[in-house]
Amino acid sequence: MALLRKCARPMLASVFVTGGAQTLRNPERAAPALEPLAAPVASRVSWLPEDPEKLVRINGAVQLGAGLMLATGRVPRVAALALAGTLVPTTLAGHAWWKEKDPEQRAAQRTQFIKNVSLFGGLLIAAADTHGKPSVAYRGRAAAVTGRRTARRARRDAVNALSGAAEGAVGTVRSMSESAQQAVTRHL
Repeated sequence: MALLRKCARPMLASVFVTGGAQTLRNPERAAPALEPLAAPVASRVSWLPEDPEKLVRINGAVQLGAGLMLATGRVPRVAALALAGTLVPTTLAGHAWWKEKDPEQRAAQRTQFIKNVSLFGGLLIAAADTHGKPSVAYRGRAAAVTGRRTARRARRDAVNALSGAAEGAVGTVRSMSESAQQAVTRHL
């Protein structure tokens, strides 16, 4: 399984590394497709520029960087999520097959759209991969169960200790009262 994971991540990342590098070198090729989305996205995310070419460069840089991180196994879950995030605008802007009039172009764009949806699914799987270790959610639930169990044991032990102490104290008081009675009887 480890060998499979070592091979699969670079294969999945390769399309993003090459695509990101191409986009950084030649952003003007993809910028026109992003133009309809640039202003609405920039208005919702204040730190993003409205210039489609700059947005394409940012997207390409994230794809290149996160692709390299995924390929080398450096924070692969975060890298996979970052790549999945870059895939959404790329797919919606670049492969809007439903807008194509030409049947051949429409079929080609639909194929690219479906390919990107498949890549998105693979990235989500990579983001959820815990390398055989339990997930954070599983470990949190297990810790909560263990904590409740430990609290119940501590409560039971405390109740037993207090009831044992109370019985011992009552016995001590009884024995003290008997000795006190004997002392009083001796003095009389």
